[in-house]
Amino acid sequence: MIYKIRIILDTQEDIFRDIEIEQNSTLEDFHNTITQAFGFLGNEMASFYTCDELWNQDEEIPLFDTSENGSGVRLMNEITLEDILTEETPKLIYVYDFLSMWTFFIELADIVEKEDGRQYPNVLFSFGELPDSPPEKKFESDPSFDFDEPLDNYDDLDFDENWN
Repeated sequence: MIYKIRIILDTQEDIFRDIEIEQNSTLEDFHNTITQAFGFLGNEMASFYTCDELWNQDEEIPLFDTSENGSGVRLMNEITLEDILTEETPKLIYVYDFLSMWTFFIELADIVEKEDGRQYPNVLFSFGELPDSPPEKKFESDPSFDFDEPLDNYDDLDFDENWN
């Protein structure tokens, strides 16, 4: 079977690629397809993240295990698309180059039969050009916390007074 997937850059402008790829391709194969489709060199670290329907990030699936003790993290080359991307869980987040934080939203659009004589993976549609630098991230703070107000009570901040 063939997965038809839309990969959207996290930016205000519409920049996306529609790709079709075999369901038994590894996430590493998919990573290589994404980097080529968007014109990256492919020489930076990257990770996929499982997520819920509201794009809340869950498990990290990195390209390489960077943990100190080989913690048994699942890697891209060990997982196929059909293992992680299904009709019940059709979304992933992909981050390329952790210094620049190129962030993409991935969504399974369709599952179709493989066509004889067609090469996979295949870029079906390309819209928008990748900007020279990644979109700036705006991290939201707790809207109920006023940073301009002086702190009179430190008890609510969960500090351990003897931390050092």
